[in-house]
Amino acid sequence: MKQNRREFITTLAAAGAAIPFTSVASGGHQTTAGSRFPVRLFSKPLDAYDFEFMCECTKLSGISGFDLTVRPGGKVEPSEVEMKLPQLVKQAAKHNLAVDMMVTGIVSATDPLTERVLKTASALGITHYRLGYLEFDFRTGVWETLQKHKESLKGVVELNRKYKIHGDYQNHAGTRVGGPVWDLYELLHGFPPELAGCQYDVRHAMVEGANAWIVGMRLIAPYIKTLAVKDFTWMTVKGKPSAVTVPMGEGMVNWDLFFRTVKELNISGPVTIHVEYPLFEKGEEQLPLAQQQELIVKKIKKDADFLNGLLVKHQLI
Repeated sequence: MKQNRREFITTLAAAGAAIPFTSVASGGHQTTAGSRFPVRLFSKPLDAYDFEFMCECTKLSGISGFDLTVRPGGKVEPSEVEMKLPQLVKQAAKHNLAVDMMVTGIVSATDPLTERVLKTASALGITHYRLGYLEFDFRTGVWETLQKHKESLKGVVELNRKYKIHGDYQNHAGTRVGGPVWDLYELLHGFPPELAGCQYDVRHAMVEGANAWIVGMRLIAPYIKTLAVKDFTWMTVKGKPSAVTVPMGEGMVNWDLFFRTVKELNISGPVTIHVEYPLFEKGEEQLPLAQQQELIVKKIKKDADFLNGLLVKHQLI
């Protein structure tokens, strides 16, 4: 069970411990909001914690903002968006952290929560959001399903226009829409790229196309407005080959080719770090919160430093 902020402070006081919050100034490069590729943390791995703790972890990791979950089961429930999201944005600002990206379940303009979420987010300065996932109906047909989804997204795109916000669809390994990446071109083609595009995830693209991923990336390049980064390796899990997420630089993603291509295609936009491997070894979740924070920061900062090293190497910042 996670401790709340008050319990955390009590723990620190009792132990006489102090997290070296000033270490962020001396450790690694912190990407700023004004750069070509502002770096954000996908909040999901920390959502179970108090938001103050989440801010401290993010700041200590050298990351300058959040890609916040505003979806069912996320940090902000869509039904509570008008009340809770402004509070979190204000709280993050006290730590000099941006909240300009969010992850939603939005797939239709007819859902009454869709406009409430987009209106509130836009007013708070959120400029990019991730759409929800779409499924193929194989009885209807792959092509026919895409056309139905495209028709449905027209209303969402018009809301994006109304609230001056950008909606991105993440390509994700598997059999739903976006798995092959090529299908996203058909889904997005005809929509203004400044209103609707792709959150390109190179990890998932490589899982589904070890060599051909670069073709799909080039095809949808005009629609790539945000990037999601994480690494993976193939492992045998319960007798089956499985793509398992690992820390950046420890897997199979061809990072140099990816960022050379990003540069060549003149892609730019926020980058969201997805820490989707275990933050703790067995039993470590039971440690005092101060020790948990040290472990969390160490792992997230390692990914952030690796990413920033690549951005510097390829002269993207």
